[in-house]
Amino acid sequence: MGLPERRAQKAYETNVFPQQKQRIDEAAHFEVPVEVQWESLMEDDYSHLFESAWTKVYIDPLVEAFKGICIDDMGQEALKEKLKKVVIQNKAGSASASRIARFEDGVLTLDHKPFTNIDDVKDRTQAIQKTLEAAL
Repeated sequence: MGLPERRAQKAYETNVFPQQKQRIDEAAHFEVPVEVQWESLMEDDYSHLFESAWTKVYIDPLVEAFKGICIDDMGQEALKEKLKKVVIQNKAGSASASRIARFEDGVLTLDHKPFTNIDDVKDRTQAIQKTLEAAL
């Protein structure tokens, strides 16, 4: 990765991600540990899209899925009891919304190409929520 990508990543991590993390915690009704594999999300020549793409591909669907699950006390308690951590990465190279989420041993892993199908937020939300609900 070049300097523009590293700068854009650091700017997102420092200036944007704290507010996104707050949205995640509010939707889940508890403080959720989130581990972001920043290096896997960066691609050359896409630094201008980091903020909008990462938010739409990973954060917005996660927040909306948590909101869908936590509509009542039962959902809030189940999520808090079972979810130990969220991992955000791009290791599988998948661009399919239906394959974004995996839940194992209390860890929800979101693995999706960061600059493909950016606006398919609803499809990713449904896939994340379905994966979580099956495990809760």
